[in-house]
Amino acid sequence: LVGVCALSLAACGGKEDDTLTMATNAEFPPYEYYENDEIVGIDVEIATAIAEELGMKLEVEDMAFDSVIPAVSSGKADIGVAGMTVDPDRLESVNFSDTYADASQVIIVKEDSAIAGPADLEGKSIGVQLGTTGDTYSSENVKDAKVEQYSKGFEAVQALTQGKIDAVVIDSHTAKEFVKEAEGLKILDEPLTEEEYAIAIAKDNKELME
Repeated sequence: LVGVCALSLAACGGKEDDTLTMATNAEFPPYEYYENDEIVGIDVEIATAIAEELGMKLEVEDMAFDSVIPAVSSGKADIGVAGMTVDPDRLESVNFSDTYADASQVIIVKEDSAIAGPADLEGKSIGVQLGTTGDTYSSENVKDAKVEQYSKGFEAVQALTQGKIDAVVIDSHTAKEFVKEAEGLKILDEPLTEEEYAIAIAKDNKELME
């Protein structure tokens, strides 16, 4: 299979060239983020290794997080690698590879916040990144919450710092990166979810999936 795909990704259901296109949202450190105008991170390293195995070059396309699945399912991108949780809704549109990381959603608050755990989120304003599992969890599971959706995770954290919202719900690893860069914030100990990340691939691209 690797040899066939190295000759042409068309054999794997993708573009007829030597480029493997990765759709992502480069606002999610340490998985994908900008460093000196270049998109880097864990997911980029994984995708680069896959491209090298296939004898191809990697092209990274930065887009809104909720555009990643449509890009893959429509064939505009070959793979979606974006710290993406495997869930039933997404499985309706794409297939997922074996999982490569465990993750969880956590709560970020100000250090002097009265919010001490998930139960305290009731009725509060919660910042989330649009289309993420943090968005879904907050919208579906927190009673009377006012969910504020942001296109980028750091925008939600910035709003928390500025006192515009009460808390942020986001991936645990990304939360650590954001809190490290911002003063006066903390991550609560109790996780909200347990999740697994994987690579999204179009349903008709079975060879590349294998």
